[in-house]
Amino acid sequence: MERWFNVGKLVNTHGIKGEVRVVSKTDFVNERYKPGNHLYLFMPDTDTPIELVVASHRQHKSFDLLTFEGYPNMNDVEKFKGGILKVPESQLGELENNEFYFHEIIGCEVFTVKGEEIGKIREILTPGANDVWVIKGKGGKDILIPYIEQVVKKVDIKEKIILIEPMEGLLS
Repeated sequence: MERWFNVGKLVNTHGIKGEVRVVSKTDFVNERYKPGNHLYLFMPDTDTPIELVVASHRQHKSFDLLTFEGYPNMNDVEKFKGGILKVPESQLGELENNEFYFHEIIGCEVFTVKGEEIGKIREILTPGANDVWVIKGKGGKDILIPYIEQVVKKVDIKEKIILIEPMEGLLS
């Protein structure tokens, strides 16, 4: 069974020439929205995706504006509002060393380098310079772990285990 990954949400049309506004959820905007690329639109009321081929891409304010082959005007794309653009797992690219997809990190168990269990990663925040991993601690309290070299010592995606060296005050 194919796994799908969210690329962005189609929130509105833009102009009369079939352009749509997308709030992106991808770090690979230029790769995902390159003309000729295939995206799959999932609408709220159906499990069957609509295959779309990107015709053009540009950025405007905080949105990505896309047009799709075969949908030349606003009336053609109006029905797509609220849909989620996704790509299949087979379209995920290779990452550099120490780079991971969110789905690989979420669900990993976190331990200190001394073997103390911290909890399981349930969310990833991207506030700025580095990602922050949100761990549901054993006591139910959220623990925020910055994804920086000084803290994260080992990431084992296959075993779903992460080892950290907590900075002073990080776990209290």
